[in-house]
Amino acid sequence: MYRGENRMPVLWMLSLLSAWIFSCTKQDFLTDKNATLVFTADTLRFDTVFSSVGSVTRYFTLINSNRQKLRIEKIKLMGGAESAYRMNVDGTASPELSNIELDAGDSVYVFVSVTIDPTSHENPFLVQDSIEVTFNGNQRFIHLEAFGQNARFLHNYLVEKNTIWTNDLPYVISGGLQIAEGHTLTIAQGCRIYLHADAPVIVDGTLRVEGTKDNPVIFRGDRLETDYRDLPASWPGIFFRANSVNNVIRYGVIKNAYQGVIAAAPADNGQPKLLLSECRIDNVYDAGILAIGSGIEAVNCLISNCGSNVVIQEGGDYRFTYCTIVSYNNNYINHKNPVVLLSNAGDTGDGYDLNALFRNCILWGEGGNVENEVHAERREGAVFDINFDHVLYKAKELPSDIQVINSIANQDPLFDSIHVGRHYFDFHIGKNASPAIGAGVVVPVVIDLDGRSRTGDPDLGAYTKD
Repeated sequence: MYRGENRMPVLWMLSLLSAWIFSCTKQDFLTDKNATLVFTADTLRFDTVFSSVGSVTRYFTLINSNRQKLRIEKIKLMGGAESAYRMNVDGTASPELSNIELDAGDSVYVFVSVTIDPTSHENPFLVQDSIEVTFNGNQRFIHLEAFGQNARFLHNYLVEKNTIWTNDLPYVISGGLQIAEGHTLTIAQGCRIYLHADAPVIVDGTLRVEGTKDNPVIFRGDRLETDYRDLPASWPGIFFRANSVNNVIRYGVIKNAYQGVIAAAPADNGQPKLLLSECRIDNVYDAGILAIGSGIEAVNCLISNCGSNVVIQEGGDYRFTYCTIVSYNNNYINHKNPVVLLSNAGDTGDGYDLNALFRNCILWGEGGNVENEVHAERREGAVFDINFDHVLYKAKELPSDIQVINSIANQDPLFDSIHVGRHYFDFHIGKNASPAIGAGVVVPVVIDLDGRSRTGDPDLGAYTKD
């Protein structure tokens, strides 16, 4: 009897111990979707500027901060075996690993290396990939970025003194480029400026772009892979802010931006805030030129295939001479806004003085549902002086506030070659007996966008006939 009485507590304790062990075995891994896995980085940047074939290694750590074991279902290099990157997880090299167990408080190191030949112009400037980490129904990505070509890489760059950029290497900008008030950035002919999605050009001082016909200065996005290089909205655009003065862009190409050129407020020296001469602004998602109570002079410029090509708000002073302002509905940008929008209205509804002259220009659009390619919005109590002087324009009903002199309405300019499906647009005139030929008025501009002489009766638009 004495022995039996003592065996019952022992059996009861063994039973509890067995149940506890069995319970722990069944709940070995934490399966709650709210479990935490600490990532020591969300992006790995390989910021070495290579001068020869180079390999660089970075790493991040995954930490199980829970009080229970955690299983990582998958760590996967998304580019796989074809990626420029290589992955190693705690000594195991593979583009994908599964079922990695982490004890409570334990961690795993993920090493990533990249090998790139930066002398190859076939590479994009940024070689990108990502690593997928999956656990408990959660999916996280670590982004990988490496430089793919030799270039001058600038991040959050501030111009604080007068500076000249030469064209020995391309410039790749991330984070943004800002020109401080009172200082000038001069960009020499042939320079190529590649801008990241987070990189606006902000001008509080002065920007002078000195391209030539044979060596223009190019501003575009930094993604050069086939699937990305022609996408609009690849970078923010060039912003000329209130205190900026004396800006000149000659033979500049501005393409694939969210907004092309934005000019705010007039210059305080009585001159146009911006002179655009022989420039091309193309494939811009929003406005190719957006002016807010400012002053712009544009000569021999092509502003093409933008969400809204030229937008003028809150008045200002503008002169467009020999410009082709045109949009065709295409796979990248739907043509749903007029190519020219003019307004002297402010945010409060007040009117501001607006003076705008379009001379020897073509204003045209095709596709979409736009009947009037020119739209004007007037507020009384302020100057509203808009003149079309020898302009070919498309408008079912031109706003009555626009003064028209010797202009051509609703006649197809018959551009040389347009193939929307292939995204091929040649806005020259001459091959197809365009009505723009010889329809201009003589002004003191002696060349066209191609640098060819303008002789005889001037042709309309940025290009003279062959």
